[in-house]
Amino acid sequence: MDEYRPDLAEEANMGTSKNIESARREENGVVYYDRGILTGADGRRYQRYAIKTHFVEPNESQAELVRRYVLPLYQPGDCLSFTAKVMGMCTGAVRTLEDTHPGFWARTLAPFAGHNSTGIGMHQPYKMQLTIELCGLPRVLFAAAVSAVTRPFGIRGLFYKICGHDVAGIDGFYPDSSFEVYHTMGVLNPSNPVALCDALYEETGVPVVVMDANDFDQNQLGKATNFPLTDEQIQDAMKDNPSGQGDELTPFILIRPLN
Repeated sequence: MDEYRPDLAEEANMGTSKNIESARREENGVVYYDRGILTGADGRRYQRYAIKTHFVEPNESQAELVRRYVLPLYQPGDCLSFTAKVMGMCTGAVRTLEDTHPGFWARTLAPFAGHNSTGIGMHQPYKMQLTIELCGLPRVLFAAAVSAVTRPFGIRGLFYKICGHDVAGIDGFYPDSSFEVYHTMGVLNPSNPVALCDALYEETGVPVVVMDANDFDQNQLGKATNFPLTDEQIQDAMKDNPSGQGDELTPFILIRPLN
């Protein structure tokens, strides 16, 4: 496992903050960040805007968020990446420490799970308990065994691949988070993402894809039936994780295909 250097992380965060501020824009009362242009494998180019919101609480209206923050910037031909974390908040797919009770296997397996500087992984017993509830104990035990055997050979990430995207999408339970609510709350991927995207299009006219993206993977959970980009083009437009991490509060990425 790579050594975590707080001094280097702080220096990197300072550089990132400067880059973020230089990319800051404001239009029609909406703050957003210009994430630049990417060219896909098919030669198509995409401009991406990361839209800043307030801190979204559980059970807020996703349609109202799109109307408030996205429509003031939206142009015909645009499409929207809606982060799974905030969609989960809107649909109430949350758990708290009080209603999550780590059992024997969660407490036993958690200390052997990976942990690195990108955040808290399955070594957190509450997350391990949610994983067991989502996948079932046999699959979790199999995934843990495969991970233990392959990790010495430098093969990582098999635990999440075996358990599936819903497990990789478990977020929260961060005691060091800038947002106190995440100290005691976990967020799950939303159910029925395609239906949610279709409903959002009907209400707002904006084609939406729900993404569980991080610095390593861009997992597409579902998109509106009439979404204008193929799965491959979505991956091209989102391959550098323009949503960012941490406390940036940019759950929306407005994707603007360029001629």
